Amino acid sequence: MELLFAIAIGALTTSGVYLLLRARTFPVVMGLTLLSYGVNLFLFASGRLATGQQPVIGTTASYSDPLPQALVLTAIVIGFAMTAFLVVLSLRNLADNENDHVDGRREATTPPSKIEQEVSSK
Repeated sequence: MELLFAIAIGALTTSGVYLLLRARTFPVVMGLTLLSYGVNLFLFASGRLATGQQPVIGTTASYSDPLPQALVLTAIVIGFAMTAFLVVLSLRNLADNENDHVDGRREATTPPSKIEQEVSSK
């Protein structure tokens, strides 16, 4: 089971990094989301969670560490806010540049705008 969990974390992280390196905004947003899922699973696994044990020190002989659960909850909230911000930022980029490239460059197939034609003619 540990091997399967490690493979799932590795697959999420690898696919997230691959999508981050794309030149379009939607794959970048999806890559950040997958990467945050991988990090959340890693944080959750780092706590060595035990089922059926109390998270309060001193009540039983062995206890469950509540810190990884708190970290994952915080990471979920921050990840959701970051995803919402990136979606709004990508929509603004699409409205301003009329394309969805991350760097804002135009593709070679699109004709240059009037401003670019005037600058190149001078």
